[in-house]
Amino acid sequence: MLNKLLNIKYPIIQGAMANIATAEFAACVSQCGGLGIIATGSLSAEQTRIEIQKCKQLTNQPFGVNIMLMNPYASEIVDVIIEEGVPVVTTGAGNPGAYMAKFKEAGIKVFPVVPSVGLAKRMERAGADALIVEGGESGGHVGEMTTMALVPQVVDAVNIPVIAAGGIADGRGMIAAFALGACGVQVGTCLLVADECPIHENYKEVIKAKDTDTVVTGKSVNTPVRSLKNQMTREYLKLESHIESREELEKLTLGGLRKAVHDGDVKTGSVMMGQIAGMIQEKKPMQQILNEMMESTEAVYQSLSKVMEEI
Repeated sequence: MLNKLLNIKYPIIQGAMANIATAEFAACVSQCGGLGIIATGSLSAEQTRIEIQKCKQLTNQPFGVNIMLMNPYASEIVDVIIEEGVPVVTTGAGNPGAYMAKFKEAGIKVFPVVPSVGLAKRMERAGADALIVEGGESGGHVGEMTTMALVPQVVDAVNIPVIAAGGIADGRGMIAAFALGACGVQVGTCLLVADECPIHENYKEVIKAKDTDTVVTGKSVNTPVRSLKNQMTREYLKLESHIESREELEKLTLGGLRKAVHDGDVKTGSVMMGQIAGMIQEKKPMQQILNEMMESTEAVYQSLSKVMEEI
């Protein structure tokens, strides 16, 4: 299981949500039993070092760092991660193959996020230690495949551990992930309502969202992003229907996530969240969220055991 692989209490990884996954947030998740992840996004190498050192001061538990490989400082950030002895790295927006030898030599585990079987195979050949297989139900940047369809296909195609992501918020989702062959899960949307989550209270009103309240924009320019339906997404989709210029569309979303996270602008900001937003009912402490997820996993397992006995 993932918890044994990473020496953590629960087989749960926190998603690397840009502008949200700070050192403080990652440390909180790690303290509560999961694997906290610092999102470096467009941080510089020195800013990344500050975040890592801050996280070390806040927790003595394992935590990881996510690298967006399109970041112009990616190479320098890799060196900082190695120098700081971070045990786990998750990657996105590129192939970590160029850095794999350095990570391996430093004893760092590399978990790329993948949205397809083809990319999963490439990452295994590149030397990945495990894969975070993410379905299109998730918030933020997404692929076409659903978690239910994608995870078992990747599990059958590779020989390294698979972590399921996208559409998971409770024990039912975790048990389903295990049944599909995953050894753990990555979650994000269900953590947005944690008391410790550093987003504006307006953003935390995710608890009012319904099952149909998210939408994917950017498909026409190959930058699909799932977020809450609002004024911005309506304008974006209208523009997207007759304008194919990525530059024109990006003007509409420039700084949108920061506006939502920090300023609480949930009308014209980019309020990224997954399709399970409709399952989130109340704000809670992080420890309670993770504990309840594991408790409900055990309850679902026991219920299924009884079902199987009757078959």
